[in-house]
Amino acid sequence: MEINHYEFEYGEYGETTGVTINLRGFDILRFNNISKGTAFSIEERIRLKLSGYLPFRVKTLEEQVQNSLDIIAKKENDIEKFIYIRSLYDRNVVLAHAVIASDVTQFLPIIYTPTVGLACQQYSSMFRRANGIHLFPDNIDYAEYILANYTDKDIRVAVVTDNQGILGIGDQGAGGIPICLGKLMLYTQGAGIAPWHCLPISLDVGTDNQTLLDDPGYLGWRNKRLTGEAYDRFIEKFVNAFKKVFPKALCQWEDFSKQTAFSVRDKYLDQVISFNDDIQGTGSITLAGILAAMKSKNESLTDQVFLVNGAGAGGVGIAEQIWTELIEQGMDETAARKRIFTIDSKGVVTTDRDLEPYKHKFAQDPADLPWLKTQADNTLKNAILQAKVTVLIGTSGQTGCFDPSIVDAMMQISKKPVILPLSNPTTNAEALPKDLYQWSNGQALVATGSPFAPVTYNGKSYRIGQMNNAFVFPGIGLGIVASGATRVLPVFFSAAAHAVAGFISDQDLADGILCPPLDQLREVSIAVAKQVGAEAINAGVTGDGCAFSRFKHNNDPERLNTLIDHMVWNPVYY
Repeated sequence: MEINHYEFEYGEYGETTGVTINLRGFDILRFNNISKGTAFSIEERIRLKLSGYLPFRVKTLEEQVQNSLDIIAKKENDIEKFIYIRSLYDRNVVLAHAVIASDVTQFLPIIYTPTVGLACQQYSSMFRRANGIHLFPDNIDYAEYILANYTDKDIRVAVVTDNQGILGIGDQGAGGIPICLGKLMLYTQGAGIAPWHCLPISLDVGTDNQTLLDDPGYLGWRNKRLTGEAYDRFIEKFVNAFKKVFPKALCQWEDFSKQTAFSVRDKYLDQVISFNDDIQGTGSITLAGILAAMKSKNESLTDQVFLVNGAGAGGVGIAEQIWTELIEQGMDETAARKRIFTIDSKGVVTTDRDLEPYKHKFAQDPADLPWLKTQADNTLKNAILQAKVTVLIGTSGQTGCFDPSIVDAMMQISKKPVILPLSNPTTNAEALPKDLYQWSNGQALVATGSPFAPVTYNGKSYRIGQMNNAFVFPGIGLGIVASGATRVLPVFFSAAAHAVAGFISDQDLADGILCPPLDQLREVSIAVAKQVGAEAINAGVTGDGCAFSRFKHNNDPERLNTLIDHMVWNPVYY
């Protein structure tokens, strides 16, 4: 009979209350979920037979955090800081999260975008310790066995990537799993989902990145990417295994590319509790910023015209969420669709072109665009002027494409245009915030996808709101898990957007700042979770309620709020 090395104890609300350790001696220090390092008390050291394995002094968690912060401060760059935090996580999960929580604003760009992109590119050379699950064609037939034997049994959220569309840098083969690790750390920091409830999964179906295939140190399955039926069978085998082993867990699809992202999301929507953060999370946080912009300039969403420059998964996801919200606010579906333009590398996406299926929904009928007659007409600037665009969104990854002429065109249409250069990382941003302020005489309402330093304009410093998905997906996940939602609905992402927009202070709105500060991540995430949970109850998709707590919300939003408040985890030693 297999004996668990340790078992967490849970309270009425599914919250962690303690841990039973079935090991003794040095082996305890090998498990990052239970190791306290130098914080083990004298009594614990004696009882757990740790005496002699640790130096004399017993430190508090606070002292350990300060020591780690001192070490991080001496690191030369962000990738070195990333490596240190990841190695700390591998030794002591509680301490790593306590360090991050001490200054979320400083550490979020290190554990996630933009630094995590470098970590993906250097994954094989940086590999030190196994984290999460790697599935590939040689072991996918045993996926159920592999998942069932994962160290942590009480999985509530999994982040799953096929590694193809990583953060603007593309196909990274097996190297995409740091994205999953980073996202799950944000689930913990934002929504308080304990690390032992989180599972990162890499679906390594090969790579078309020739640099990786030629690298003798590459750790992934060294073959071209599976495509067509072979790829579909691989994904289906994974889904069948996942829903059997973790039937109540949330599966977040991450960094799938373009058509694949939509196909996988839509095919398995009713088979596993799932959503795609690149599509729906990006749409939700962008909508939140746009809603804030409408408050800032006291205009109606239904009076705007939107242009998404970059018709990939994220761009079309944004269009989807805007369209959903326009309908919620009373517009006809067709009329709402005509307000949303998308542009790809060939120009405005129109129905007379040969398009990938996911682009069809927001393809415009050229008969409705009399100004679009020749290829010379089909430019970003002309589209802005002719369609009278008031909200410009960048998801193209084309550095600097929002130049002075584009800003001038936007200013001709609106006194306070909304300009959102969202491409990640910072080097791919369509424009720098300081330039947008300068070119628009401080009138543009600006937010970015990556972190930027504050901008000083006319002697005043302005914080640049970051439309970071971290503001939405952790709370969406917690709302789904706590409510017991059996299906993820589009309205969840609208609810999240409204929750985030409602968190922006009056002073920030007056200054044209469109996102909350990152140090409010936990508060925003809990607000999002409660609003999403309420929508799940209202939609009647909560089934038997939360599968991970004895406390039942009985489809009462107030009881659900109580459950959410008690369910969240904070980094403390048990």
